[in-house]
Amino acid sequence: MKKFILMIVLIVFFPSFVFAQFVDTKWKVIDHVGETWFSEPEEIIGKHQEFYKGWAEGVFYSCDYAGQSKTYNIYTQKEFLSNKEFSIFHKTKIASSEDNIFVHRITCNGKNGFGRKVLYPFVTQDNSNEAYYLFEGAVFILEH
Repeated sequence: MKKFILMIVLIVFFPSFVFAQFVDTKWKVIDHVGETWFSEPEEIIGKHQEFYKGWAEGVFYSCDYAGQSKTYNIYTQKEFLSNKEFSIFHKTKIASSEDNIFVHRITCNGKNGFGRKVLYPFVTQDNSNEAYYLFEGAVFILEH
C-alpha cells in the first residue's frame, strides 16, 4: 500500500519539477542589443557557440574536455528584471515573457590550472529557442 501511495505522489508531482533548459547544442549568434565596448558586433553575429557535455567551442568560450561544469539559478521574470545585474535585459524578449528564466554559469578548469574560463551569464528561458549572453556591455542573442 505504501508503494502504491508513493507511486501516486510521484506521478502527480513529478511533472511539476523544474529543470533548466538544455544548453548542450549548437547556438548561432543572430543579433545584439546595446552598445559593445570594444568588439565589433559584425564580427560576432553569424558565428556559433557550441556545447556538448565537457566540450565547448565558439565565439565566446571554448573548453576542450578540461573540467567543464555548468550550474544555474532559476528566476521568475519579475525577479530577474528587478536584479540590477541584469537590468540591460529589459531590452530583450525576456521582458515580454512570463516563462521561467535560467541563468547559467559555465566554467572550464583548464589544463593544469591554465586556461580557466567562465561564461556568465548565459541566459535561457522556458519555451524559447533563444539564449542571451552579456558580453562587453551588450546582450548577444543566440538561437538553436
